[in-house]
Parts: sequence; C-alpha cells; structure tokens
Amino acid sequence: MKNRSTWVRHSLAFAVALGLGNTALAQSTTGSIFGQVASGQGDSVLIKSSTGLSREVPLDDKGRYSVGQLPLGTYTVSLQRGGNPVETRDNISIKLGAGTEVSFVKAEAAKNLTGVSVTANALPAIDVSSVDSRTVVTADQLAKVPLGRSSEAIALLAPGVVNNGGSFTGPTGNSLVSFGGSSASENAYYVNGFNTTDPLRGFGGLSLPYGAIDQQEVYTGGYSAMYGRSDGGVINVVGKRGTNEWHFGTQVLWEPAFARARQRDRIYANGLPATPTAGNLYAPDSADRQWTTTVSAYAGGPLIKDKLFFFLAGEYERQEGNTVNPVSGFLSGKPYVQYRQNDPRWYAKLDWNITDNHILELTGLSDKAKTSGSIYRYDYVHHTRGAFIGADDNIKNGGDAYSAKYTGYLTDALTLTAQYGKMETTSYDVPGGYDPSLTYVDGLTTQNPALNGGVGRGNSQTIVSLFDPGRSNRTSSTRIDLSYKLGDHTLSAGIDNQMTKAINQGSATSGPGYYWGYGQGDPNTPISTGLGVPATIGFPNGAQGYYVVKNVATSLATVRSSQRAQYIEDKWQVSDRWLVSIGVRNDQFKNFNSDGNAYITQHKPQWAPRLGFAWDVNGDSSFKVYGNAGRYYLGLPLNPSLNAAGAYVSTSQYYTYSGIAADGTPTGLTQMSGPVSANNAFGVLPDPKTVSAQNLKSEYQDEFILGFTKTAGPNWVYGAKLTQRILRNAIDDYCDIDLVLAKSKALGYDVTTDSNPVSCWLFNPGKANTFTLVDTSGHYVNVPLNNKEFGFEQLKRRYYSLESFLEHPFDGRWYGKLTYVFSRSYGNTEGQLRSDLYRESRGTGQTAVSTTQDWDNSYIMEYTNGVQNNDHKHQIKLFGYYQITPEWLASANLSLISGAPKPCLGYYGPTHADPAGYGNSYHYCLGEPSPPGSHGRLPWVRQIDLGVSYRPAFAASRLALNANVFNVLNEQRVIGIFPNAESSPNKANPLYGTPTSRQLPRYVRLSVSYDY
Repeated sequence: MKNRSTWVRHSLAFAVALGLGNTALAQSTTGSIFGQVASGQGDSVLIKSSTGLSREVPLDDKGRYSVGQLPLGTYTVSLQRGGNPVETRDNISIKLGAGTEVSFVKAEAAKNLTGVSVTANALPAIDVSSVDSRTVVTADQLAKVPLGRSSEAIALLAPGVVNNGGSFTGPTGNSLVSFGGSSASENAYYVNGFNTTDPLRGFGGLSLPYGAIDQQEVYTGGYSAMYGRSDGGVINVVGKRGTNEWHFGTQVLWEPAFARARQRDRIYANGLPATPTAGNLYAPDSADRQWTTTVSAYAGGPLIKDKLFFFLAGEYERQEGNTVNPVSGFLSGKPYVQYRQNDPRWYAKLDWNITDNHILELTGLSDKAKTSGSIYRYDYVHHTRGAFIGADDNIKNGGDAYSAKYTGYLTDALTLTAQYGKMETTSYDVPGGYDPSLTYVDGLTTQNPALNGGVGRGNSQTIVSLFDPGRSNRTSSTRIDLSYKLGDHTLSAGIDNQMTKAINQGSATSGPGYYWGYGQGDPNTPISTGLGVPATIGFPNGAQGYYVVKNVATSLATVRSSQRAQYIEDKWQVSDRWLVSIGVRNDQFKNFNSDGNAYITQHKPQWAPRLGFAWDVNGDSSFKVYGNAGRYYLGLPLNPSLNAAGAYVSTSQYYTYSGIAADGTPTGLTQMSGPVSANNAFGVLPDPKTVSAQNLKSEYQDEFILGFTKTAGPNWVYGAKLTQRILRNAIDDYCDIDLVLAKSKALGYDVTTDSNPVSCWLFNPGKANTFTLVDTSGHYVNVPLNNKEFGFEQLKRRYYSLESFLEHPFDGRWYGKLTYVFSRSYGNTEGQLRSDLYRESRGTGQTAVSTTQDWDNSYIMEYTNGVQNNDHKHQIKLFGYYQITPEWLASANLSLISGAPKPCLGYYGPTHADPAGYGNSYHYCLGEPSPPGSHGRLPWVRQIDLGVSYRPAFAASRLALNANVFNVLNEQRVIGIFPNAESSPNKANPLYGTPTSRQLPRYVRLSVSYDY
C-alpha cells in the first residue's frame, strides 16, 4: 500500500466531481461518501453502515461513484468486481453536511489484490465538495473540550459567534448568541432536521441532553436554497442513534458551591438615589450562591439486527442556590430568593431500515426547566437574610418535540425525503402566595425621603405582572425534498412549510390592575413634553421634583402565522476541479391577529437566489478556493401580533403626592395628567387592514463570501475568509401617530385617533411607506409618506469580517484550532432587537422583536448611525486537547473578545426635552449628540477554561474522571451597562454605567462517567 499516497494526489483531481450528488446541506441530518476508482479495478462500490444499511452503486464511465443522504455513523466501503470484494475500507466516519472521500489504489498496485481490508480514518483534511461556511463539532470533541453544556456554548467555538450583549436567554435559560453582527433573535435552531426555534420571539430553541449529541453543525453563512428563515446563523444538532452493537453509559457531574468564586458586588456608578438603601450598594452579588448536580444515562442497540434500532438518553440537572436582587427595580420586591431549578431532558430515536432503499426515523425529545423558590427579606446594610415573605413564582419553560422522517432511495439517481414534526413549548408562570389585595410599588429609592423617614417604604407584593397558566407555543413543520442525478448535475426541489401559534400570550398588571412607580426630576423641567406631562413645580408638593406614576399594562391574546417556501437547486460539476451550486428559494409569510384575521400577507414571490462555487486548485484536495452569494429572508415572529396588531394597554398617569402609606402606596395625590401612552396603546384592537403598511416587504439580507482553505504539510490546515452582510430590508413599528394624521389632513382626509385606534404601524423602515387609515365616515384612505417626511435616513446594517484559522487535526496525540476574526457591524439599527436598551423591569435588553423603539419616530432615530451593539472588532479563539498518555488527556478553551461599544442615552437635545414620550432613551448624552460608539468601548473579555481527563487502563478506558475549571483567572469583565445617563430631565441617573452583566465567576465542574 506504499503507493497509495502518491496515487491519492492524482486521483483526487476527480474527487470534487463526486461531490455532485453528495453534498449534505445545513440543517440536514446526513453526510455522503464519494470516491474514484482506477480503470479496470472494479465495477461497483458496496457501502454498509454499522446498522446494516447496505447500498451498492455502479461506477460511472470515469470510474467515479457517489452516495448521498447517508445517516451519520460508521461505514465500511468495499470495491466490488464481478460481485466479489476487491478492496475494503473500514471504520469510515462521515461528518454532518460534508462529503467524505474514499478512493482506492490505482490499477497497477491492485492487480493481485483480492479481499484486502484497510482501516481508513485518515481522510483528506479539506472537503472540496462544499461551498458553505460552517463548523462541525463531534461527540468526541464535546467529551474532551471544556464547554458549557448547551448548544449555544458549543456554537461559541465557531469564528464570528459571540454572546449577545442584552442578556437575552432561550426557553430553558441558555444565553443566546449573535452571528455576524445580527440580533440574537435572527438565528434558526434544528434538531435532527426539525426546526425547534422559539416561534414567539426567535429566542433560541430546544436541544438535546448533552451526551446525546452526535454532531453539532454551526452554520455561519452560505447555505443552500433548501433552507431559510435565518439571516443570522444556524445551530443544527443531530442526535445519536442505535447500531448493531449495544452501548450504554452513565455520568454524574457536580459543580460545587465551595469551588465557585464570589461574584463582585455592583455599586452605583453615577451618584446616589434620593433614598439609598445601603449607601452606594446597588446589588450585593457576592451574596449569591449556586451549585449544580447533573445525572445522565443512555442506552442504544438493535431491536432487530440490521433492521430496527433504538437510542434513548436522559439527563436531569438540578441547580440550587440563592440570589440577592438589587435594591431597586422590579425585583426589589423579592430581595432574597432561595431557589431550585430542575432541568429534565430526554431524547429517544427509533431507526427502521425497512429495506436497504427505504428508511424511517422517529425522534422524540424534551427540553424543560422548572423553577420554584422562597422569598425572604434581606438587610442590605448588614448582609443578612431576614424573615420569610412568601413563595416565589412556580415557573415551567421549554417543551417537547416529535418528528418522523422517511428517506427513499428510489433509484440510484433519485432520492426522496419527507419529514413532519410537531413541537409544543410552555411558558407557565404562576405566583406562589399571591395576594391580589396588595399593590406593587416600584422605585423605593426615589421616594421623597421627607415622607418616609429616609427609608424606602413598600409592601410584600412581589408580583407586578400576571400570566395565563395556559400560555404556550405550538409549531408544526412539513418538508419534502426530491434529488435527482442527471449526468454532471444533481437537481433538487422541494417544499418547506411551517405553522406556528402562540396561545394565551401576554400579561396583565397585578393587584388592582395597576402599580405605582416613584420618580424624581428637575422640578422646573417638564417630565414629558411629548406626552404633555408638565414639570412638578406648578403642583402641590412638587417643589423638589418628586412624583409618582400609576402604570397599567395588559396584553393577552392567541395569534398564529403561516410560513411556506419552495426551492429548486442545481449542483453542477463543471469540470473535475470546479463545482457550482445554483439555486433559488421562494418564501411566503402570513400573520394573523387575535381575531384570526390576517394583517400581513406576503405571498408575492420573494426570490432568494443562492450561488456558490468550490475550486480544487491543485486537483488533490490540498487547496480549495470557494465563494458564495445569497439572499436570506426572515419571517416575522409572532410577538408583533401581541403589540402592533394587538389590543394591548400601556398607559401612565402622573401625580404629585403629600404622603406615603405604610404599604408604600402614595397618599395626598394631585393629578398632573390623565392616562397617557406614547404609542396610543389604549386597548382597542385595530382593523387588520390598518395595522401594517401596504405591500409590506419581509426582512432580508444579502451575503457575500470569498475564502480559501489550504493544507500545510500533512499535519496542518489553514485558511481565510472575507464576508460581507448587508441588511436590505427590515420590519419594525412606526408610532408617530400625530405625523401620520397631519399628513392625512393635508391630503384632505378627516381622520382621527378614534377612527384609527392604532398604537403603531408595522412598516419597512428607511424607505417610503403607504398606510391605510379609516376616516370618520368609515372609508379606507391611503396616506403615503416618503423617507424625508418620516425624518429618517435609509436603513443601514452592514457587517464585514476577515476570518482566518490554523488547525492541527487530531493525529493520535493532539488537536488544536486557532481562529482570529476582524469585523465591524455598523449602521443605524441592530436589527430585530435592541441589546443596549436595558431595563430593570426585564433584566434584559428590549425583547419586543421587530417592534423595538428604533424607527418609532424621527426623534428616537437621530444620531443612531455608528457601530452597533453586537460589534466586537477583534475575536481570538483557541481550543484543543493533548493526549499526554493513553490514560491522561488535557484540554483548553481560550477566547479573547474585544468589548462592545459603551452606550449613553438620555433626554432629547440640549433642552433635555421628551418630544415623543420616550423618556431617557434618545441618542443624546447629557444634552449632547451620542451616536453609538462615541463613548469608547467596554473592556476586552478574556476567558480561559481548562480541563483534565483520566481514563484508567484497568477499566479498559470505559471509566472516565474529569475536572474542568472555567474562567480560571476569575476576571469577571463587564459585558453590559445601564445605558441611561438621566433618570429624569436634567437629573443624573445613579445607575448609568453600573454593570448589568459580567462574566460568570470562576467555577469548577467534576464528573465521573462510564461507557460500555
């Protein structure tokens, strides 16, 4: 076999051609095998999996073969001649979405060979049959590299992927990630080919027990026309499956409290509030405690050898501890919470080889989080826990998903796949010990100290919002794909349909239906010019600027959407070294309000062309140049149906006061305003024809990629890639009702807010839009506005990056990968979210997807052009492992990420006005223009995680003892800050610059596992 390496360098000139029918695409669950056979050596190739699946394919007239849509697993590939094996390759492991080349020795060396078996795990390092950009992490790597146990933590290994800066989390509490400068809601999540993305906001998706993951594909760009509904990235998880061999195992993990460093306290960074609770202390985070125990087990094997297989995995994680909440904000009613969170997850897979040409796969999974706890008083001065207040909320998140997939190899050239699945997730949140007779009181630190003796006065009401116990989401998906090989072309076509529904979503204010919020401003400056709320000086007890607000917020509805798509694609092997992929996708979206009426219908063709190429420069898989250009549409999530298309209430009424009762409620009230709402949100469901602009276009982004990958000797691979992303269109809401009514009056229409109970219109920002209104006679009228009339600049979000990497594939001793990304994300919008607009009431950035404060009016969009919130100029990542001895393995995962831009928001202009009723959210900092990025950067975030594993020889390497240390240096760098420099006009906000989130402190994970 000594001549094989020489032959490979020549024969691989043909290998790229075999990628024609082999490319397994993003969000798929399969891989492929292809290769080249020298003339006269054989006439067919037999491929057999560890599950007994067998496929024999003939060689074409050039000695090539290819087999696509192969389930992940281990394969034996045999060259056949006259029905007898000539040569065999064993232990071929295929990779998700990739083509694996398996070729055979040239004829001169094979004349006397019959039945030769070769173990072949050493495969070409570069896949020249792909045109995309992705990172695939295998189960073997997951078991070695120190990582957080979530799909998002795995995704962070990929270049260009960073933690979001808005503290957004998924359905089971995982921190969400940002791909290529996009918002954290613009990603798609798949498990075994089924879309598990949260349909309400796009916040993450369901995943698998960590030990059940076979491979995870992190897709950062350039994917096929077969897939869409993402202009960020894709996280595609494929679970393990049973084989003809029985396997089982168990694992116990422990993250002890004693080995966890204390989080640093947060102090007010910009002065003190009127009634400080404990001096400059804002949040005693050092008092928090946490410990976690996880138990998991799995089993898999044949029910009927070569025919029917199962794999079952379960994981139960329990996290316990206590959290001491900040002294102010919506969580101040829950000062000390002792909690318990249980995260049960399970995964089951059944594979049935009906025949060698027909396969059926059934998948079930559950990914849930259940939280409960007890609330206690807390002495912030002496740092001691006080008396029991009551039970905390009983919360249940996450859900279940089930899918079935059929694959039919109808002929050697024709393959059919069909998949159907359903998912249901819950958002159960019921307060424990709730007392409806009590009114929630917020802002205790801004009460008038002359009326409370210098000590914030409140009550034991800890609930501000109530949720329907039946709150949930449902998704059903159907897709059918047909692939046909015709000469040098592989033609694919199919449909990709999805139905989503949000049930009983929204919330209602607790107690009497409102809550009180205290505040203080400059007594001579109007509180809100836009809402008509005057200064306090003209009212009794207003001489020092103290006031209180009666807030009402209610939104309860059931809404749904329909998303359909069709595609066609051709993978054309132009020559032995050139592969071209040409495809187009057409998406249709439709959204319905709470009455079941469609308020958005986007059924006109939304063509999304995709063009990619791969060039095997040297013809031996040692140097690949590739590129991709494509358009990607993103459907509107369900959340806007609860806001812009919903009958929600969000009002505030302002008073001065002369006293504070023992329960914290104000007394001696003097009304300063009636109920006011910045967005006309008074609880009337608008006519669905008037909710959105006419001919509303979907959000879409164009992406361009050009890169190369090259080997450097037998042990190294390196490469670089240029990427540019341009957001061409977006959907947000526009809320300057007065401007639209003024334009309608100028056109001669008699239109009022009574005839148009719209809170905001959904529209395409940065361009001309035409709104449909109803005049006082009940007739529909058209009101057009161009961008100049809106007072906007054109929509802009652009991202560019230069990505480079150096990789040492595992050679039996060590593996390592180093990546560096230089990037910029800039423009006048982050996208569907606002990460920097942090609110204490949410503990996150703005979660109103596609209905953010951006574009609501011209004032809020002044000085918005600059580097955006997910911009991290430099990203350096290094991870790998070293096999010290057969028993001992060391591993590391290091990242160095430059900080996001520091925000500074405030009241409008040098007069500190509030023309739109948006308070301290304008892009002005203490009266000066404040474009994003004009106030410097947050610090670099350095993370060093280390691990060691011991597999003793006496246990046949089945027993493993592991220790991982995360954030070894315990840096706790600041990731986000409070952005608002003023709490009221001309009144400094003590919270400005105070951290909203930091790196997790150093912690240790210990584990023991046994695999058979």
